[in-house]
Amino acid sequence: MSSSVAVASTATPKALPVRIIPGGYGWPLLGQFSDRLDYFWFQGQETFYRKRMEKYNSTVFRTNVPPSFPFLGIVNPNMIAVLDCKSFAHMFDMEIVEKKNVLIGDYMPSLKFTGDTRVCAYLDPSEPQHAKVKSFALDILKRSSNIWLTELLNSLDSFWDTVEQSVAKEGKASYMIPLKKCIFNFITKALTRADPASSPGISESGYFMFDKWMAVQLLPTKKVGLLQPLEEIFLHSFTYPFALVKGDYKKLYEFIEKEGKEVVGRGVNEFGLSREDTIHNLLFIVGVNAYAGFSAFLPYLIKTIGGDTTGLQEKLRKEVRERGGSTLTFDSVNDMKLIQSVVYETLRLNPPVDTQFARARKDFQLSSHDSVYEVKKGELLCGYQKLVMRDPKVFDNPESFVPDRFTSKGRELLSYLYWSNGPQTESPNASNKQCAGKDIVTPTAFLFVAHLFRRYDSFTFDSSSGTITSFKRATSA
Repeated sequence: MSSSVAVASTATPKALPVRIIPGGYGWPLLGQFSDRLDYFWFQGQETFYRKRMEKYNSTVFRTNVPPSFPFLGIVNPNMIAVLDCKSFAHMFDMEIVEKKNVLIGDYMPSLKFTGDTRVCAYLDPSEPQHAKVKSFALDILKRSSNIWLTELLNSLDSFWDTVEQSVAKEGKASYMIPLKKCIFNFITKALTRADPASSPGISESGYFMFDKWMAVQLLPTKKVGLLQPLEEIFLHSFTYPFALVKGDYKKLYEFIEKEGKEVVGRGVNEFGLSREDTIHNLLFIVGVNAYAGFSAFLPYLIKTIGGDTTGLQEKLRKEVRERGGSTLTFDSVNDMKLIQSVVYETLRLNPPVDTQFARARKDFQLSSHDSVYEVKKGELLCGYQKLVMRDPKVFDNPESFVPDRFTSKGRELLSYLYWSNGPQTESPNASNKQCAGKDIVTPTAFLFVAHLFRRYDSFTFDSSSGTITSFKRATSA
């Protein structure tokens, strides 16, 4: 970690009072069940945390965080919630916390979903295997740079062609499925060199195979909007078996094994991974880290820009036309400060992963803005990023979307922007848990916006239906 963040994480300011962590876990079984009903049914995720912040007058408190299966006893939902930027920073200090098997708190889907392999997301940096897999991930990202831009722009052209045709025919277009296909095909080819076009079944349905594979693992942790109490009974009370997606996963595995053999070979020969571990990690990197991340974030970017009524599209178009040069490149978007700020602000309000977890590696003192708390070895910490990133002691007008928040002196706030298992001002390496693709994700999002406004002067978005209803083609390049 950078020195400033490390100090914020581990130092104990003398002026702050030491306070017992408020809150609790309630009666055995009943406390877990009550909190689960609040989380999924009576309050919802964000209100669940807000109500407890107000009740305890603290951004640090004890509570039960689903998933929980109180009558099965297979998951311990007891957490310490940390909901301000200062306390949240502790979750990325690898000297005091560990990340072993805590991707989703104490809940861990069956390893059958990843071929009996503990993929990198479940490994702590202290484990030797972590350095091997993380270094492999960083290597494939570096090597993909020579085709990333071309594949991205080609895929975006096809995506917008599809959406534009639907608008012309139907008067509106739901863009989610075309966008998912675009992301899947682009990411798969760029990272693994396996071209989905070589397998019609994968090209057409690969994105959906990944969607199902992830959904079955995450059902106990997510609210999906079914009629209650049916959702609690059937989705949040037990885990679902790998057998439901075994056939799809096998197809994806065989596709990468055959079409991505060059990248698989590097994992084996240069990084000392087994062939099986290489492929399972590649599937997780492509399917979760990349495809799922972009699929969660880019729709928010479209919705945010399309739904703005303050003239943001005109400002973005002007910046792109004035600073984009003759062709779009990573270098050209480096000068587009408003686009960058819009992407960062969208990440602040809508991080692709809404919750982070970590386990105390040792006893330590955790500091919030106003107090110090004693955390014991083995205790689980949970940070709900949508609230952390609205910390009023860090961000002015924190609940509002401010397009130019991260421009000029506002760029200093990037050290408080957490969306990738670490702050925006740090880069991933083999000794931290920062997302391996973090340094390519934001430039890709910059290019996404820049490409949009080179192609169109404007577009209209219907927030009630989540559809794009019109485009105005670019009048000048």
